[in-house]
Amino acid sequence: MDEVEIKFRVNDSAALLERARRAGFAEVTSPTHEFNTLYDTPDRKLRQRGQLLRLRQYGGHSILTQKSRPPDENALTDRYKRRIELETEVSDGDIMAQVLTTLGYGPVFRYEKYRAEWADGEGHLVLDETPLGTLAELEGEPAWIDRVAEQLSIHPAEYMTASYGTLFLEWKAATGHPAQNMTFAEMAVPVPASFVNSAN
Repeated sequence: MDEVEIKFRVNDSAALLERARRAGFAEVTSPTHEFNTLYDTPDRKLRQRGQLLRLRQYGGHSILTQKSRPPDENALTDRYKRRIELETEVSDGDIMAQVLTTLGYGPVFRYEKYRAEWADGEGHLVLDETPLGTLAELEGEPAWIDRVAEQLSIHPAEYMTASYGTLFLEWKAATGHPAQNMTFAEMAVPVPASFVNSAN
């Protein structure tokens, strides 16, 4: 399955969600704590090939995801991030982690966030509270992304295509912080009480 998306930073979550409601979005998932682990070989073969292997655990669910660059990556402009995505739910995330380790894949990066998901029948809007601040994603067809972004008062100049791993590395370079993973604890960032309360 092709995944086409953009990220953007959010300064006012309440205002964004109010515009989303007016645009026809309805909440699919309330803020839920997600913990993500990326796996790779010791010599980072997956990263060298532009691939990603992720185990996501949230709300009692575990999802295994594999992403790769499409062969015609230049088919879209740099305004959008496009990946081929395969994913499936697994019944036991801890066992799946052991399987990956047994096969030679080890955890190389962990990141967490509180994610709420909204949909309008054509695409998805997700709102993420992360240790790097509040970000949102629009996932759908490019024309839909542009149309909805305009409805949400998001200018194309605000589009971001970087992964959370890349954003984390940029933050480390800018701050010199020793954190190795994008978690609230390692980055010494408090979780906003509104997200903690809504996720519990």
